[in-house]
Amino acid sequence: MKNILVINGHQKYSSAKGTLNQTLMNKMISLLSEKNNIKTTNIQNGYKVEEEQQKFLWADIIIYQTPIYWFSVPGLLKTYMDEVYAYGLFFKGADQYGRGGLLTEKKYMFSTTWNAPEQAFNDPTQFFEGNSLEDTLSHLHRVQKFLGMKPLKSFTCYDVIKNPNIEKFVFELDIHLKEVLDFLKS
Repeated sequence: MKNILVINGHQKYSSAKGTLNQTLMNKMISLLSEKNNIKTTNIQNGYKVEEEQQKFLWADIIIYQTPIYWFSVPGLLKTYMDEVYAYGLFFKGADQYGRGGLLTEKKYMFSTTWNAPEQAFNDPTQFFEGNSLEDTLSHLHRVQKFLGMKPLKSFTCYDVIKNPNIEKFVFELDIHLKEVLDFLKS
């Protein structure tokens, strides 16, 4: 049994209400709570910094459920990171830059939603110029590495505005989580 923190990083805009990200978060909670302890944060609803820090210290796994806005996380999620990721609690100074992370026993996973179609990735003739999903998330992975955390395989939903196939997205998330959790058992 693992302690899992699921963070919904969605930030509402007139054209982005957050239904898909909340649906995916609800699916995670439903599936993962069967055999794990779950805590959640919905950043749009506000949070208390000290409580969030305690959730991180409690958790074995942190899952970030977030849309990608302008190739990064929404502003509220970035602010959350700025406020919650505290020096002396999550990281400290080190002889070698980037090696002072204090969350070394923890794993994390990104579950992201993109308006970009899947074909835009891994193809040198497309927008991302051959870069994979993980390549495009590398700046976010580096933040977690700075804290000492280890990555789990990311999950993503593509083309969510033009082709919002929510049933397909939820089905694929179910398979992904079972694969990731099965991996954790070994």
